[in-house]
Amino acid sequence: MEKFLKVIVTLLVVAIVSACETIPSGVEAVSGFDKANYLGKWYEIARMDFRFEKNMINTTANYSLNEDGTIKVLNKGYDTLSGEWREAEGKAKFVGADSVAMLKVSFFGPFYGGYNVIALDNDYRYALVSGDERSYLWILSREKTIPNTVRQNYLSLADSLGYDTTALVWVNQNALE
Repeated sequence: MEKFLKVIVTLLVVAIVSACETIPSGVEAVSGFDKANYLGKWYEIARMDFRFEKNMINTTANYSLNEDGTIKVLNKGYDTLSGEWREAEGKAKFVGADSVAMLKVSFFGPFYGGYNVIALDNDYRYALVSGDERSYLWILSREKTIPNTVRQNYLSLADSLGYDTTALVWVNQNALE
């Protein structure tokens, strides 16, 4: 019985620790991060699809500073099935120092997921963002398109880190013009 309890306690500790992880093992968030430069509007160029963004085009994320120092997140996109614009508002906060682009974001009360900038150009125009698992990945841009060299560099990096880049959905940003 004592061995059984030790196993249960160990499993609980492992589950609690892994639930607190906000970045996949072996993946590193950008250091030297400047949140002021990251704020503003980003276009979603590509994503690994998941239920909250399924069938969405013209998707954007807008980041601004809340009074309490957290980051307001406003995601917006056009749902092609309903024919309506949808928005989701949340907040993000840094897991550690705000010079490391490892954050946790919440759209539903106390439930947080990882938001990790894992590649970023010097001018803060293009970003590669990972969730807390390798099934979440986004390529973001300040413009509706990205240069092919940036695309290839980000795909190569993601591939080398174990992401399935063939699962990326390339977002139509010009459908409603």
